[in-house]
Amino acid sequence: MRNIRTRFRAYYLGTSGSSFSYFADGRFTMIEGRLTEDSRPQVEIEMERCGVDAADSLHITSWDADHCNKYELPALLNLIQPRRIECPGYNPVKDSGHGEECLEIIDEYRTRRRNTGFVPAIEHITPMFIGGLKPAAALAFNNTFYNPYHIVENANDNSTVKLFRGGCFNVLSLGDVEDAKIGARLRRCRILTSETDVMILAHHGADNGFTTKNFVRHIGPSVAICSSNFDNQYDHPRQEIRDLLHEEGIRLMTTKTGDVIIRSIDGHTGVYEAINLKAKSTEVSSVATFVSKKVHILDTNADALRQRYAARRRYPR
Repeated sequence: MRNIRTRFRAYYLGTSGSSFSYFADGRFTMIEGRLTEDSRPQVEIEMERCGVDAADSLHITSWDADHCNKYELPALLNLIQPRRIECPGYNPVKDSGHGEECLEIIDEYRTRRRNTGFVPAIEHITPMFIGGLKPAAALAFNNTFYNPYHIVENANDNSTVKLFRGGCFNVLSLGDVEDAKIGARLRRCRILTSETDVMILAHHGADNGFTTKNFVRHIGPSVAICSSNFDNQYDHPRQEIRDLLHEEGIRLMTTKTGDVIIRSIDGHTGVYEAINLKAKSTEVSSVATFVSKKVHILDTNADALRQRYAARRRYPR
């Protein structure tokens, strides 16, 4: 069985918004374009613990300021120096100035890096991009995109949905999606239902019709992550979502008071530990241990994986 050291971290920002990282098989990905005074020291520590001085990629799910902040993005890019940036596939809201300025900052970063002899790849995750990818069944344990399949009027539903599946446990990132139809499509994806271990709650744990009992039961994560500040105006995660997760036996951890760290243990072959820290400290608030869904297939070869998932190829890409 292959040993894959894997780490996930959800960062306490001290304000509303989302920031995560995922490290697997030597590759470090920063998720969302946020970096605050509270999170920066922890990002630096996380990169050091992962043994990297630059990120392989920066993945941004939405142009909303709580996912990609124009005032924080330059410092983040300078810190992690990503070799690849995955941008939301929809155009930022006109006249808001925020998303458009983030795109300008990303272009400026690419130009600046070009002068050093290395040009970062910039990819816009559009329906056309997703449609051009190979089916997930043919990709073994490569990361997989699931949204957007169509660009719609509601920007939240254009959020990028991605399954990070390169490590000994997998993380599903849902951005701000809120349409129940998207949830219905996702819960029919065989790879999502058979491989999701950790799920970042859609829209910070809002009770908007997306996170339903059917969705949660089909995806079946062991851990749900909510990125929200302690005194947020929307009371995320909503009590209805808390109750639903409790009823389904899913462990909820939030960044309200501190970081969440999930790391592979016991040889990095499928057992992982989830830790909720207290704010601005290394003191543990809670801890739990789980076994990944794919623990029995981590040593499966690519041909066997293709046969395993060949029956349903319609949605996952």
